[in-house]
Amino acid sequence: MSRAKTEYRYEKLIWPEINDAVDLGKVCIIPCGAVEQHGPHLPLDVDLVCPVGIAQGAGREIAEKILILPVVAYGYTGHVMDFPGTINQDFEHFIHHVLDITKSLAYHGFKKIILLNGHGSNMPNLDLVARRTNLETDAECCVAAWWNLLTVDKEFLPRWRQSKFPGGCSHACELETSLYLYLDGDNVRKDLIKSGTICFNNENNPFQWVDLFGAGPATVVSWTSSYSDTGVLGDAELATSAKGEEVYVESVKQLVRLVSWFKDRPKDFRHDFHRHAPSMPMPWGQRPLGS
Repeated sequence: MSRAKTEYRYEKLIWPEINDAVDLGKVCIIPCGAVEQHGPHLPLDVDLVCPVGIAQGAGREIAEKILILPVVAYGYTGHVMDFPGTINQDFEHFIHHVLDITKSLAYHGFKKIILLNGHGSNMPNLDLVARRTNLETDAECCVAAWWNLLTVDKEFLPRWRQSKFPGGCSHACELETSLYLYLDGDNVRKDLIKSGTICFNNENNPFQWVDLFGAGPATVVSWTSSYSDTGVLGDAELATSAKGEEVYVESVKQLVRLVSWFKDRPKDFRHDFHRHAPSMPMPWGQRPLGS
């Protein structure tokens, strides 16, 4: 087999090696992020550096099973536009952008695709991308936020986390600051690290509260500037590079497990329960039964 077996970077292959990668049944990972504010202490590329770093870590461990695509750099960030530097991509443009990538991969013969998200507000849009990929192609696609990989081992977060819940791990917080300190600490403005609160979390309202690891049943998500003066949402002052290394190791470990499970998992097949065969094609671009 060619270089495709040892190269985990999609863009470093030549086209004949893409055929080899398809034959190997490699799982494609698409890191999806955003360019947006992360308080006074973190650069605008947090949501790029974190998922790409974790994906590359997994790639180095299981290059024979994985291909990592170039990062989708711009996400859905309209609610953060009051903070200079944030770049927003319209949600429909974002969905179609990522869907075009998954459909291209499916066309070339890749059957397993993971969207590795690095920006919270991308999640509902990426969920639609994954669903549409599954309905409109013969590939299988799932979405995972890198921070949710930390919930697989139920003992990790209770042992690791020192910040309050909810709110301590939300944005530019204990978690993101720690991981960025580990991955790219020279670009952290360490003298400007200061914790910040989400004002509505202090209302003690059972309906409206938010954290990366949970949210109230009726949380109003509006302009970030309406509930934060600095863009820091959480206990950034609790962050350390050592904590970031722990997060990196755990996230990579669980991503490796996810890829290894997903790669060889048999596909679920649909069944048509109509008594009479439909007389028209499936609407909305879905592929026909059995295709």
